[in-house]
Amino acid sequence: MNIYNKYMKILLDKHIYDHDYTIRQVSILTGVSKSTIHNIINNKVSPTMDTMERLAAGLKIKISDLYESEHK
Repeated sequence: MNIYNKYMKILLDKHIYDHDYTIRQVSILTGVSKSTIHNIINNKVSPTMDTMERLAAGLKIKISDLYESEHK
C-alpha cells in the first residue's frame, strides 16, 4: 500500500472490471483523462473530490461506491 491509499482504497479498477469497461470508455463517459484514470488505478495519484464526482456522475454511481474505507 502506498501513501496515497493509507486510509482508503479506490475501487475504480473493480468497477471497470465488473462492468467490462475500457479505460477509454470510462474517460469518454466521465470526462476524466485516460492518463488520470490509469494513474488512479495504479495508485500513482489520489483522486481529488472533483475527479471522484466526475467519475461517479459519468458512471452513474455514488461516490461512496468508488472507495473503501474504515471511516466511510
